[in-house]
Amino acid sequence: MKHNAINFKEKFTKFTDHWSPRVIAEMNDYQFKLVKVEGEFVWHDHPDTDEVFIVIEGCLNIEFRDGVVTLESGEMFVIPKGIEHKPIATSECKIMIVEPKGVVNTGDSGSELTAEDDVWV
Repeated sequence: MKHNAINFKEKFTKFTDHWSPRVIAEMNDYQFKLVKVEGEFVWHDHPDTDEVFIVIEGCLNIEFRDGVVTLESGEMFVIPKGIEHKPIATSECKIMIVEPKGVVNTGDSGSELTAEDDVWV
């Protein structure tokens, strides 16, 4: 077995598209996903799981029906299951998402931004 660290900067160089999470590791039934975001996403929720956003580089706003949270590099936020939210980045932002394997990025809302699931880099 090889023991190699996962380098976020190197992994981010392997894709250019926005709103398309890429899996970089698994732990039990959870996946660690890197994603580049820019512009507005869609309103959605995940009825069966919490979702973690960790900002690696840039600034991310997460809108809720009753407010907004702003995350800068080095900050994270846990969105409780079933809470509707809409991520927004005014310029490109690089984030990590931690969620159970099989979670669809747009929840049940579906849209042209629904990404293929379980894509590894």
